[in-house]
Amino acid sequence: SLVVLFGATAGAYGAKLGSDERELILLVWQVVDLHSKKVGTLHKSLVKADNLDLSDQCREVSGLTPEGLSKAEPLDRVLQQFNQLVSSDLKVLGRGSYTLCSDGQLLIRQVLHPETSKKNFLLSDCFYSFFDLRKEFHACYPSSAAVKDQTIKTMAEYLGLGTDEAEEDFGVWQVKTMVAIIFSMLSEGCNHVFIEPETVKYKYETGPCLLWLFFSFFFLCSSKSETVDNETVIRARGLPWQSSDQDIARFFKGLNIAKGGVALCLNSQGRRNGEALVRFVSSEQRDLALERHKHHMGSRYIEVYKATGEEFLKIAGGTSNEVAQFLSKENQVIIRMRGLPFTATQEDVLGFLGPECPVTGGKEGLLFVKYPDGRPTGDAFVLFSCEEYAQNALKKHKEILGKRYIELFRSTAAEVQQVVLNRYLSTPLIPTLPPPIIPVLPPPYSIAAGSVRDCVRLRGLPYTAGIDDILDFMGDATGDIKPHGVHMVLNQQGRPSGDAFIQMKSADKAFMVAQKCHKKMMKDRYVEVFQCSGEEMNFVLMGGTLNRSGLSPPPCKLPCLSPPAYAAFQAAAVIPAEAAALYQPQALLPTTRTPQASAAAPPAVTYYPAQAAQLYMNYTAYYPSPPVSPTTVGYIAAPPGAVAAAATATHTPILPQPGALVRMQGLPYNTGMKEILSFFQGYQYAPDDYNGLIQLSDQARSVLQAPKEWVCL
Repeated sequence: SLVVLFGATAGAYGAKLGSDERELILLVWQVVDLHSKKVGTLHKSLVKADNLDLSDQCREVSGLTPEGLSKAEPLDRVLQQFNQLVSSDLKVLGRGSYTLCSDGQLLIRQVLHPETSKKNFLLSDCFYSFFDLRKEFHACYPSSAAVKDQTIKTMAEYLGLGTDEAEEDFGVWQVKTMVAIIFSMLSEGCNHVFIEPETVKYKYETGPCLLWLFFSFFFLCSSKSETVDNETVIRARGLPWQSSDQDIARFFKGLNIAKGGVALCLNSQGRRNGEALVRFVSSEQRDLALERHKHHMGSRYIEVYKATGEEFLKIAGGTSNEVAQFLSKENQVIIRMRGLPFTATQEDVLGFLGPECPVTGGKEGLLFVKYPDGRPTGDAFVLFSCEEYAQNALKKHKEILGKRYIELFRSTAAEVQQVVLNRYLSTPLIPTLPPPIIPVLPPPYSIAAGSVRDCVRLRGLPYTAGIDDILDFMGDATGDIKPHGVHMVLNQQGRPSGDAFIQMKSADKAFMVAQKCHKKMMKDRYVEVFQCSGEEMNFVLMGGTLNRSGLSPPPCKLPCLSPPAYAAFQAAAVIPAEAAALYQPQALLPTTRTPQASAAAPPAVTYYPAQAAQLYMNYTAYYPSPPVSPTTVGYIAAPPGAVAAAATATHTPILPQPGALVRMQGLPYNTGMKEILSFFQGYQYAPDDYNGLIQLSDQARSVLQAPKEWVCL
């Protein structure tokens, strides 16, 4: 038997059904016995949505009103009634089992599954298998229109069915016409048989992509384009940093993701950057996923774009034998441990986790992350056979192992591959540094500070927006912008984050701009404009975040100016003094100097390439993400001419010239100044530097004195 099903939402209708996240408001169904060609009672049920604001198209097509829907039952109750009435009709027809049949796939995949997932109740098994009437019709009548162009009306016209849509209620005509189409397909001339229904996966299958197990990394890299279909991959952007592969699969509920097809993207520091690549089982599923562009995960909207198979393989394709063996156990929950003592052994980790959360395979379920030279990074991945054991492990977050507290996070197979491979390909944390790392020239201006609300924040900018677009957006208010007052906020990959800050000439001007431009359109997006202070602006530019609860501290203690790399150097450019103090490379690890050599040494300055210093300077803000082990520190070497030019400038060196610096890594988080001085007892250090260990401004000192790393003179 078939249960012919039709539905409508409070928003878009037809080919865009479900694309606007609007809730279901109507279900109409009827049981059809394919053998006896009898039908059951036709049922029509209204559904009470949480939001009864109906779109104009919905009102026009369906004739429904908010007043009528307000008296209906909620979706969970309607689905219970659906199951009961279908069972009753089947008994009358003498049948026991059935399969759904709908007009296309949108109602099942794009409406019912996503909505029930968001409302946290389960659909019955019948909604995981269904026949697509459009596909069945095209298989029965190959000369008819393409599947994507089919509608109930076009199928009825092809068969010459004389039905008048205006004579029936909305939904009733659709179901009756679908039943008539099915009976035509069952006639002697066609004898169509419904054999292969569409299926919806019950859950996302975790584990390594099968490609990892069958191809070596070398072969994989040489045949990327042949391995993954470019028409099956999407890129999701704007994900919360704590999102797991299961969270992403839930966002795409109703669509079939390939096994191991969720790859969370990491930045160069190993942190999640808010993006993921998702591989679906077919191009049809990928196209449906693209319709979920700007759908919500919690309170955040997620952007969905096309991606390529090559991009997917760069994130999820390459692996080592060690990782492949670790990930070969299927349906495992992966937990990432961070902050392990460098001397920690497998026995130490197993003892830390305890008997309440046994590791799958014992020692075989542990994977320590190491640098190419064999040094441990302090990270490890652990396999658990079920969610209960993983939850018990997560309860040990920030418990002590040895003398250090351990952080635990959920992880994915793709993240294991990325972290291990990136560590393998990376250089040691403190390599031999290039020649003196350059320069800071005194600036003619500085970034605003203080609590005066003379700045505005632009949020939601198109990613293609540039300075000119912002100035056009500001309109007449452009004349009230301070010189060098537009600051684009980039993410850690150097791409626009959608935010910008603008310094206005006064708080009144900032208020007027916020009132005039808030939610004004730029290209195809509306932009939110908020008044803020220079202090808040600086906080975000240095890596912090602004949210409804106030300021959130920067997730990384060492933010960096963008862009990170340049093809060639020109004349040195001017950057703000405070920013220069924060990014003094010499403050990290300078070359050893002697008092005799310091007299002839060029002055300590910070260099910034001219081509990056446009009229408005760009800064990088980090995405919030789980902390990870530190990675390679990058530097920009100055051309000799820039150092010579900087040496002639008048300035005050930030660091004293005599002596040498050492960098301490791996300190306990509760280490204070006294413990560090005690550690160096017996060695001569500069007696004037007790208060901070390094002579920098308070702002620079607070950035450099991270909990695990100190720079000592």
